[in-house]
Amino acid sequence: MFSDFGSMELMLILLVTLLVIGPERLPEALRTLGLWMGRISRSFSAMKVELEQEIGMDDVRRQLHNESVMSQMKQIENDVKNTIQPPAATSPSEGDNKPDSADNSSPTNTP
Repeated sequence: MFSDFGSMELMLILLVTLLVIGPERLPEALRTLGLWMGRISRSFSAMKVELEQEIGMDDVRRQLHNESVMSQMKQIENDVKNTIQPPAATSPSEGDNKPDSADNSSPTNTP
């Protein structure tokens, strides 16, 4: 709420408030301000709950949760499948790395 205010701005606001209201009425004014802020906060919370009920936010949340669970289950299923049967290797197999005997130009048996 006060993220845009720096410490100097807050101190200036408090000083002006103290000068305008006076030290004898300041505690009562702060108490009243706290009560009004609480009422406003509760009012906004009640409006938020009412709007969420109007648009069916519970159903939306439940659907999003179900989709999240299903994607996790798919991931687990894929992990288990890959563990049991590894996917086709993209690297060449060991047999491909051995030189062919027909390509060998040096004779092994010399007379």
